[in-house]
Amino acid sequence: MKLWGKFFLPIFALSLLSYGISGAAYAAVEPLSVTTNKEFYGEGNTITISGFVKNFDASDPQKRMDVTIVITAPNGNLVTVLQITPNSDGNYSSDSLPISLKAGGMISAEGDYTVKAKWGAQSNQTTFKYGGSSGAPVVEEEVPEPTQTEVVDEEPEVDEEPVMESSQPVCGPGTVLKNGLCVAEQQQRGGGCLIATAAFGSEMAPQVQFLREIRDGTVLQTQSGSTFMTGFNQFYYSFSPAIADYERENPAFKETVKIAITPMLTSLAILNYVDIDSEEEMLGYGIGIILLNIGMYFVAPAVVIFKIKNRK
Repeated sequence: MKLWGKFFLPIFALSLLSYGISGAAYAAVEPLSVTTNKEFYGEGNTITISGFVKNFDASDPQKRMDVTIVITAPNGNLVTVLQITPNSDGNYSSDSLPISLKAGGMISAEGDYTVKAKWGAQSNQTTFKYGGSSGAPVVEEEVPEPTQTEVVDEEPEVDEEPVMESSQPVCGPGTVLKNGLCVAEQQQRGGGCLIATAAFGSEMAPQVQFLREIRDGTVLQTQSGSTFMTGFNQFYYSFSPAIADYERENPAFKETVKIAITPMLTSLAILNYVDIDSEEEMLGYGIGIILLNIGMYFVAPAVVIFKIKNRK
C-alpha cells in the first residue's frame, strides 16, 4: 500500500468513530422531557414544571407548537391543563405563565400526581407527591439566623381591653373567605380556555378573560356549577389540545373557529346581567344558556337545511 493510503486509512477510521459517538450522544437526548422542581410538595408550595423539546423550531410553523401539560390526581381525575410556549432553544417552564401553580388549591388530595407532557406526536411524563395540609411543608425560602439582643427586665404592658373572638369562619384548604362565607379559591382553577386562547392569540385577550371571569366568578361559585365544570373539563380537555394546535398551524381554520364561538360568547354574556345567589338560579340560567346554544348551533341550521331541501 502506498504511503498516502496508510495515512488516509487511520484518518477515515477516526472520522467514522467520532461521527458515531456524536450521533449517539445527540440521540441520547429525549425528544421531549418534563420535570418538576421538587418531588414532594406541602400546602402552599409553588410547583414549577419544565423540560426540553428537542426538535422545536420557532421559524417552522410545523415545529413551533406549544407543549400541553396535563396534571391528573391520584384518583385519576383531571386537575388542570396548561399550554406552555418553549423558548427559541427548546426549553420551556411554567414560570412563564401568568398564573402560578400552587399545592393546596386544585391540588388538594394527598398522594402521587401524574404530569403528562405532549408536543405533537411526542409525549413524556413524571410524577410528584403532595403531602396535604397535614404533611410536612417544604421550606422554599431560607430563614435568616436570629440576632442576639440584650434582654431588659421590664414589666409587660397589660391590655385592659378584652380581646373579642372573631366570628368569621375558618376556611379550609382550597377555599377563601368572601362576604363572610367560605367559597372556592379563584387563584387556581381548571385548565385554560385552550381553543379560545388559540383563536384569539393570547390568554390576555378580552374574550379569553371574559370566559375565565364567567367560569371562576360565576359558575364555580355554586356546587352545581362546580359539578358541571368537573364533568365538562373531562370531556373538553380530551380534544381541545389537538384543536388548539391545529388552529396555530392553519390560519383559515383559526378564523373559522373564532367566528363559530362568537355566538356562544354572546350567550354567556347574559350571566353578567343577572344575580345568581342560589343553586336553583344557577341551574335555571345554566340550563337556559345550554338550550340556547343547542338552538343556535344545531336546531337553527337543521331548520335552514330542511327548508332549502323542500324548496328544491
